[in-house]
Amino acid sequence: MRLKTTCLLSVLAAVFLAAIATAQNPSNHGPSGDKLIGAWRLVPLESPGPDGKVNRITDCKGQLIYTRDGRMSVQLMYPPAQSSLSNDYVLNGYEASFGSYDVDEAAHTVTHHVQASVTRGLVGNDLTRAFQFSNGDLIIKSVCADEHWSVTWGHD
Repeated sequence: MRLKTTCLLSVLAAVFLAAIATAQNPSNHGPSGDKLIGAWRLVPLESPGPDGKVNRITDCKGQLIYTRDGRMSVQLMYPPAQSSLSNDYVLNGYEASFGSYDVDEAAHTVTHHVQASVTRGLVGNDLTRAFQFSNGDLIIKSVCADEHWSVTWGHD
C-alpha cells in the first residue's frame, strides 16, 4: 500500500510540474509562430526620410532572437554616422530590448512584451508587429499607422 501511494504521489507531482512548465513556457505558437523561433540577423532597414522617400540603411547591424519558451530579444547598432540618433526606440545609435512575446496566427502579428529596453519609455509596453515570411526571410513592420518602417531579418 505504501509503494502504491508513493507511486501515485510521484505521478501526480510529475503531472503538476509538467502543467506548471507548460503554463510558464508556451511552446506552441502555431505554424507561423514556430517559424519565428531562432536567431535572425538584420538584412536591410527601411525607414521614411523627411522627403517621404524610403531610405535603406544597409550598414546597420542587428540580431533578433525568439525562443521556443516565449522569450525575445532584439538589438540594433546603427552606423557611426548615426551614433547620435535617439528616439522612442533608439538611444545614441543603439536599440535593444527584451521580454516575452505572443503570436496571433489569425492577424499574423507578434506582440513583444517589453521587460527592459535601452530606452526606458518602452519598458512595460506591448509592441505589436505585423510579420510575414518571404524567401526564407522574416519581414516585420509596425502596425501603427504613423510608423512606416520595415525590417527584414535573415535566418542565422
